[in-house]
Amino acid sequence: MDMQTLYSLGTALAFAGILIMIIATVLLLLTKSGKAGKIRGGGVIIIGPIPIVFGTDKQSLKTTLLLSIVLTALLIALVILLYFFSK
Repeated sequence: MDMQTLYSLGTALAFAGILIMIIATVLLLLTKSGKAGKIRGGGVIIIGPIPIVFGTDKQSLKTTLLLSIVLTALLIALVILLYFFSK
């Protein structure tokens, strides 16, 4: 793959992510039904190989922690594969 293809792919993925966030927000606003509910959420900030996990309850923490461990393992495996294939 050349650099132009990778740049175009990255730009397309960024726009697709923004579009998904906008659609999700609009759907959330349209399906909002006046009754109060429990809001749960969590997130992960990955700095290098170290994930920083936060969340509002134990279930969301477990889910985001599991996903961050899988993502970190995939990232390390990708780096090792790229190292061996670049030789």
